[in-house]
Amino acid sequence: MKVSREQMAQNRGRILEVANQLFKDKGFDAVSVAEVMKAAGLTHGGFYGHFSSKDDLVAQTISHALGADSVAGGGFNDFVGSYLSPRHRDNPGQGCPTAGLAAAIRHQTPEAQAAMTEGLRAQITRIEQALKTAGSTDTRRAAIGSWAAMVGAVILARAVNDPDLSDEVLAQTRAWIDERSE
Repeated sequence: MKVSREQMAQNRGRILEVANQLFKDKGFDAVSVAEVMKAAGLTHGGFYGHFSSKDDLVAQTISHALGADSVAGGGFNDFVGSYLSPRHRDNPGQGCPTAGLAAAIRHQTPEAQAAMTEGLRAQITRIEQALKTAGSTDTRRAAIGSWAAMVGAVILARAVNDPDLSDEVLAQTRAWIDERSE
């Protein structure tokens, strides 16, 4: 039975969403193509109609996921508060692909690294635009520093086994960013 273009696009989107969540939860190497396809409710054989290899899936998943990263409609401070929250920290599969995948990108293909690079550029630009409306004077430096601090804080908060320290890392990073974006 032939699948329509619309159904192919929906299937591809579902594969990318499932792969994004699984990669953030488990890491690139711990997730198989068969696992992604099963979680997407599709057969393993259909994979090659969408992607040429697992490496292609990784690169396209990163590109897809980072295209969805954004500064929340409520403004930069709301975005920072949501990003540096225990809820975000505790749900890596539903959270930011940068915090979930950045450390492992260096072991991936040049295409995956290029997708992360473009995603980083786009996120810095979005933060820069949000900060301009907040009146920050050196917006590029503030955007890069804020994003680096936010991503690093989430990675560190997830890495420690002391809940108080984890909460403190999130709270102090948020306070530090808030001081600089006023």
